[in-house]
Parts: sequence; structure tokens; C-alpha cells
Amino acid sequence: MRQIAAILGAGLLGMAACAPLPMDQAPLPTGPYAAPQPAPVLTNDGSPQSTARMFVAVMRRMEPAVERECLQRRTQPINCDFQFVVDDRPGQEPNAFQTIDPTGRPIIGFTLSLIALARNGDEIAFVVGHEASHHVLNHLDRKAGAAAAGAVILGSIASVYGNNPEAIETAQRIGASVGSRYYSRDWELQADYLGAIMTLNAGFDPINGSRFFERIPDPGDHMLGTHPSRAARLDQVRRAVNDVVSGRIR
Repeated sequence: MRQIAAILGAGLLGMAACAPLPMDQAPLPTGPYAAPQPAPVLTNDGSPQSTARMFVAVMRRMEPAVERECLQRRTQPINCDFQFVVDDRPGQEPNAFQTIDPTGRPIIGFTLSLIALARNGDEIAFVVGHEASHHVLNHLDRKAGAAAAGAVILGSIASVYGNNPEAIETAQRIGASVGSRYYSRDWELQADYLGAIMTLNAGFDPINGSRFFERIPDPGDHMLGTHPSRAARLDQVRRAVNDVVSGRIR
């Protein structure tokens, strides 16, 4: 992987890393909802030049918005200095992810195929908001905890029926997978909700952005599926927008 600036052209983004930010939580906005200045209409005609221009324009607007929202909404002293990277390896499926580096700095990554698949800036902005929300909501740590709990539970059950170390190790692996997957759908919906708010507060349209779901396979609502159904996700985005506009949440 390379940093976005290295892939899309040095100097195009103007997204220099910020110095470490203070860890004091800023107060959330209050009062009637004031719609932000709408973002310029950004579309993608499918050419590499159009795709790059759209992506760069979105990131210029979303990076400061995401970091501001992180500072305002975090409930723990997490790092809000996001780094954005692009996976430019050929043949990668459309995907985005959130992780942290060894220092705790949050990283949001995109494959080139996902960027190319987006039809407009709203879709890219919503993906950014969704992935940033996983960090703000502390889902990585919570997923690790759920996986550890699942491993302990199934490993303990296996040990009751014999002291075969291989069987216990297998049960622990299965338990870790089940534990993390069991909670993941709820976390995806939470990230959709907060991601929609972040997108809206940056001047993009999260409802239009969430139409990205309509062009990817619908995971349905299967037991232990890692992602919720398309319908559930679209409903969650609409609920977030309605809550903001009605003043129930900022």
C-alpha cells in the first residue's frame, strides 16, 4: 500500500498530516440543525482522470470533517489524526477498511477498484464516514474482546469432553470467529448511522451515497453473517438523516 498522495499524484491532495491533537473532548453542537455548505457535485465518468479528481476532492473535504467529528464524539482518548491509504495492488476486490498503526493512529484504506466503482462523491464520502465511525465507536477493540470471549467459552466447553489439545485449539478458533461475527452486524449498522451523520455534516448526501449498497451483493440477513442486509443498512442511513434534520441528534 502507498499513501494516497503517492498514488494519485504528489501534491494533489494537500492532506498533510496534522500534529497530535489534544485529547480533551470538545462539546457537541447544540441548537437547531444548520445544514452545512453543500459539497460541489462530483461525478465519475469512469476514466482514471475523473476517478482521481473525484476522490481527491472528496478527501479534501472529508478529512477535516472526519477528524472534527472524531474529536467531538469520541468517548475515549483515541487518536483522531486519520491517515488515508490506497491499496493499488492489481486484482483487488472493491473494499474499504479501518485499522490502526502501532502508535494508535487510525488508518482508512481503499482499494482502487472500490474508488473506480463509485459513481459520485456522495458514495465515496459515505464510505469514508462509515469506516471512520468504526474507529470513533471503538469497534476494533470491541471485536477483539468478543473474539477472545468466544474462544474462551468454546475452548472451555471442549475441555469438558476431553483434554485433547488439538480439539481445544480448534474449538477456540471457531469460538473466536463466532464471537467476532456475532456482533459485527450491529456494529456495521452503528457505523452506518454515525457515518451518515459525518457525511451529512461534511456537506454530502448520505442517502445518495448509500445507494452504493445497491450495486454490491446483498448479504441478506443470514445467521452469523458479517454484514446486515442491504435494506437494513439503507433504513439506518435514512433514520440517521431524519434524526439530524428533526433535531434529535447532531
